[in-house]
Amino acid sequence: MTRERRAFGTWHSPISPRMLAGGMRFLDVQVANDGESVVWLESRAGQTALLTQHGDDALRELTESDMNIRGKIAYGGGEFTVAGGIVYFVGNNGRLYRQALSGGRARPITPAYGSAASPTVSPDGKWVVYVHQYEDTDLFLIVDSMGKHLPRKLFVGTDFVMQPAWSADGSRLACVTWNFPHMPWDNTELRLFTLTRAEGDFPRISESAIVAGGDDISIFQPTFSPDGSKLAYVSDQEGWWQLYVYDIDTAEHHRLTSDEAEYGTPAWLQGIRMYAWSPDGSALYALRNHHASTALRRISVTTGENTLIDALGEYTALAAISVAGETLALVSASTVQPERVISLDTRTNRVRVHRRASTENIPQSSLSRGQAVSWQGEDGETVHGLYYPPASERYEGIGLPPLIVIIHGGPTSQARMVYAAEAQFYATRGFAVLFVNHRGSTGYGKAYKDKHRLSWGITDVQDAASGARYLAQEGLVDDRKRVIYGGSAGGYTVLQSLVDMPGFWMAGVCLYGISNQFTLVSEADFKFESRYSETLLGSLPESAARYRDRSPLFHAERIVDPVILFQGDEDNVVPKSQSDSIVEILKQRAVPHEYHVYAGEGHGWRKPETIEAYLKATLKFLERYVVYA
Repeated sequence: MTRERRAFGTWHSPISPRMLAGGMRFLDVQVANDGESVVWLESRAGQTALLTQHGDDALRELTESDMNIRGKIAYGGGEFTVAGGIVYFVGNNGRLYRQALSGGRARPITPAYGSAASPTVSPDGKWVVYVHQYEDTDLFLIVDSMGKHLPRKLFVGTDFVMQPAWSADGSRLACVTWNFPHMPWDNTELRLFTLTRAEGDFPRISESAIVAGGDDISIFQPTFSPDGSKLAYVSDQEGWWQLYVYDIDTAEHHRLTSDEAEYGTPAWLQGIRMYAWSPDGSALYALRNHHASTALRRISVTTGENTLIDALGEYTALAAISVAGETLALVSASTVQPERVISLDTRTNRVRVHRRASTENIPQSSLSRGQAVSWQGEDGETVHGLYYPPASERYEGIGLPPLIVIIHGGPTSQARMVYAAEAQFYATRGFAVLFVNHRGSTGYGKAYKDKHRLSWGITDVQDAASGARYLAQEGLVDDRKRVIYGGSAGGYTVLQSLVDMPGFWMAGVCLYGISNQFTLVSEADFKFESRYSETLLGSLPESAARYRDRSPLFHAERIVDPVILFQGDEDNVVPKSQSDSIVEILKQRAVPHEYHVYAGEGHGWRKPETIEAYLKATLKFLERYVVYA
């Protein structure tokens, strides 16, 4: 078939804004104890629902449409768990509910106050420990699993708590804790509690010990072995997030992995799982992140033998691992494969698809296959990213494509080899897309992650520009038509780049970006990140000069390039005032710009009509100021 020659950026795409607006996401998946039932949480059109599938039966929706299942501690997560044929989940008003997988109505087991996350059921099924936040106090509460009594405090005393885990006999509880000004990927502690219980009373903590972490070490996901004799966890103490096993009786730590890859991830959410014990306790099934691609490994606890599970080789993104019996469940995707809920029979390596996030009607040959790239930054250091070339079965481009450089949020995050719907939206229209995992991103070791300490607004700006230059030097993109694009911390990089490098970028696309570093701190009402800036920019007032230098608002007179800005009016992470302030200066200076505010939206878009409007506005803006300029 002869392809039509047409200018890059003007191609007709099989992906419409409405298709992205109607997309589905899978937030978590777990296997019930029987190994037969798979339960997952999905989000569609801004609404969440729990679904289950038992054996070969058809899938069934568990929760009613009036139930909003969403964790609201940090950025959410930890919404549900499955134990003894019951799913326990965080529902309306932050209450915990229980519901039988076999059917019946959900019933609350806690009062409606505060926020809850990570319900964790004791082995005997009598107790539920969970993370609770009320008036900026984070703690562990415990409640009986039938909800006959009011919850009681189990542990309080640190600024943050996360990832509770019971031992097999219910006598111990492990968790991760940390304090201000640290973030969970910087300095956390692994705590081990001994529990006692008098007849007729709730379990209480009788002993508490810190067994790992602290001193600039990040601990992640403690999990007891099936017999309770060992405690696995992830630590970055040797420079990468690696797996360790702690022997309860001997108090000895054994490092299980030692390769230059990550077995942990930044805990933006509660309830993240990167590994799980095999039912017999002989091995760990672990997700290994190497150059933004995730693979499933089986690691022997005794020998350390690390084996690739190649039955999942078609996927480059795996998450939310859960194991029970012979069944292993995951959320999976690749750069050309939208998300799926899948399970793997560990005896036969049979892979089963339980749910698809989209119709999958677009052939993979029409999509852009992402590829990991690296280049030298301005100072000679290596920078990493993901490149999506223009893709079409219908068109052949004329000349070289315009480039969209996308900066992830965080800034301590990572663009991964997932199905990036927005990258496909633009690549199938003839744009080239580069996701920049700038220095300060995770996924490339602790030293790389720490590069942004006191350097936020420098390394990210430099690495975005050097990535654009690299692709131009390789002859892959038009060295004039380049766009910088990002949300939240990525939106900040957009504004700071337009300030520091006027004329380099042809246009900017800024979603809820930070313009004033001072007010981001002084007006913060989001506890999780309220002191994050101390790591990125330093403490105030000592670092006031740095805060001013890295605030686009104070240097907005340098902005000359067109910019489109988007903001939710209910954003409590980057308040609307951040966008309002920079837009006012753009107006005064007659800089070409657009400003779109969406009612009822927070830090990111949930409503389908918002997503569709945002994509249409951005595409029209790029056509005007980049494609046809």
